[in-house]
Amino acid sequence: MKPRAVGPVLAALAVWQAVCLLGLTSPAMLASPGAVATALGELWATGMPPGKVLPLHAWHSLLRVLTGTGLAVACGLPLGLACGASAKARDMVMPLIDFVRPIPPLAWIPLAILWFGLGLASSAFLIFLGAFFPVMLSTCAGVRAVDPLYVDAVRLLGGGRAAVWGKVLLPGALPSVVTGVRVGLGIGWMTLVAAECTGVRGGYGLGYMIMSARDLQRTDMVMAGMAAIGLIGLCMECGMKRLAATLLHWQ
Repeated sequence: MKPRAVGPVLAALAVWQAVCLLGLTSPAMLASPGAVATALGELWATGMPPGKVLPLHAWHSLLRVLTGTGLAVACGLPLGLACGASAKARDMVMPLIDFVRPIPPLAWIPLAILWFGLGLASSAFLIFLGAFFPVMLSTCAGVRAVDPLYVDAVRLLGGGRAAVWGKVLLPGALPSVVTGVRVGLGIGWMTLVAAECTGVRGGYGLGYMIMSARDLQRTDMVMAGMAAIGLIGLCMECGMKRLAATLLHWQ
């Protein structure tokens, strides 16, 4: 976190703490920052449900989101490249994409459970649905944004299709691809946590942990689980930014 971002975070924590200290809301409705920090320690050491500690919940959630996002990249990247390079491919694929894309991934939960049960497959399917469209559409847009003059220049110099893709289209589309993966990973993370709230096999996952705390009316643990989700999401975003800086060092 950059130094200039610390001020707003501290200000938000101060306002939060003041609201709790002044009794403007009950602890059952809003736990204080101190209570949330204590609950985080309890989740790490004891777990929720007891015996199922926070690191294991986080590991299972990360496994689900990385599996689903990986599948989305594996499918969305080549399809986006094809649609970006070919008007015929766009005319064939985009009507179906435009029909399915507005359907929220959470609307697929009943079918996902029916088709795949409550295991990794159903979660990965929902993550795939959330991450696929940003990856595919960003890749398509990135290819289409490449100036045709560069393509013509490579061809005039005797370059074939491989040279056009390797020297022009892929490098030109890479910034959009990275952006699509970042957005897709974020959407997949949000989709996963919501999907876990409906139930998971084995009883592990951050969403499942939060719902277990809710059933016990532990508002502090619910908010601690939300804080854990936010912190992990922040770490993933920082990791993606570092990866983008490495891949796009020439920008």
